Amino acid sequence: VADISIETQMNMIQVNVTALTELTRRLLPAMIERGDGAIMNVASTAAFLPGPGMAVYYASKAYVLSFTEALAAELRDANIRVTALCPGPTATEFGAVAGMSQSKLFKQRSILSASASVARIGWAGLRAGERVVIPGVMNRLMIQLLRAAPRALALRISASVNASGPA
Repeated sequence: VADISIETQMNMIQVNVTALTELTRRLLPAMIERGDGAIMNVASTAAFLPGPGMAVYYASKAYVLSFTEALAAELRDANIRVTALCPGPTATEFGAVAGMSQSKLFKQRSILSASASVARIGWAGLRAGERVVIPGVMNRLMIQLLRAAPRALALRISASVNASGPA
C-alpha cells in the first residue's frame, strides 16, 4: 500500500467498486422491469485471497466477487443472470499498467491466458447462468488449493507471486 500512490489506489477503488456499484444500480431497474437481463462483472482470481504488494487491487476484486454473488442471489427469481468472471493472469496490458510487469506472476508468459479465450469462457458462463467463472484448469486448481491452505501460507504464496524477481 505504501509503494502505490493514493491517487492510483483511489482510482482503482473508483473503477472496481464505486463505478461497478453505480452502473449496476442505474441499469438494474430496467432489467427488473423487463424481466430479463444479464450482468457480468470482472473480478479476478485475486478476489479469493489477500494480496500483499497489491492490497487495494486484491481487496477491490474481492468486493466485485462478493457483490456479484450477493446480487445473483438477490435476483435468482428475476430472470437476470449475474456472473463474476475471475480470470487469472491474462495477456493484456494490466501487468504494465499495474506496475507488475517485473513480478513473478507476469514474467512467466507461459502461464498467461489469452484474453480472447477468457472472454469466450466468460460469455459462455454468463449464458449458462454460472455465478462464478474461473477460466483455466490451473486457475481453478490454484484457487481450491489456496482456499484449503492455512491463511498464513496463502498470504506467503500471494506475496511471493506478486514480488519482483526471477520467475
